[in-house]
Amino acid sequence: MLLQEVKEQVFKLPRSDRLALVSAIIESLQDRPVARADRSGAIQRMRGLLKTDQPAPTDEDVAAMLEARRTEKYL
Repeated sequence: MLLQEVKEQVFKLPRSDRLALVSAIIESLQDRPVARADRSGAIQRMRGLLKTDQPAPTDEDVAAMLEARRTEKYL
């Protein structure tokens, strides 16, 4: 099928199908498609970056930090 024929057929498709086709074409051009497993692994690694050895602040600690920040900002 020639490019011109493909273009003509594409314009006959509904908008949602054309968007799906664009997505499939872009994915076919990428060196390595992004799989869901890769994304979830990346999310887990990002969560690991947030971990600390310190315990989470208490509600009172957070309130004190907010009060200190507001005092610093507005006074």
